Amino acid sequence: MSHEETNNIQVIPEDKEKTKKIWKVAGILAVVTLIEFVFAFTLPRGIVLVSIFLGLTIVKAFYIVAEFMHLKHEQKALIWSILIPTILILWLVVALMVEGSAIFNIRN
Repeated sequence: MSHEETNNIQVIPEDKEKTKKIWKVAGILAVVTLIEFVFAFTLPRGIVLVSIFLGLTIVKAFYIVAEFMHLKHEQKALIWSILIPTILILWLVVALMVEGSAIFNIRN
């Protein structure tokens, strides 16, 4: 195989629907990221900004998992078996942070 043959690899036929879907997903993720940038440069630093960033990051993560890992096309039981433990772990992290900061404040 010559060097010229390896440079001309092309998938035939090109699936225009998949390409359109990928561009749509990229556009949605770009819009959410643009919203994050607007908030980053317009809102003062604090808990509100951090909460917005966390919320938008979770939205992007769920959208990526739904589209690229095809989770939205799965059975609802599988979706809930992934979603519920994730929510509980996030709740655990928040609870530990709140309790840890309360204990830290009591000691100091």
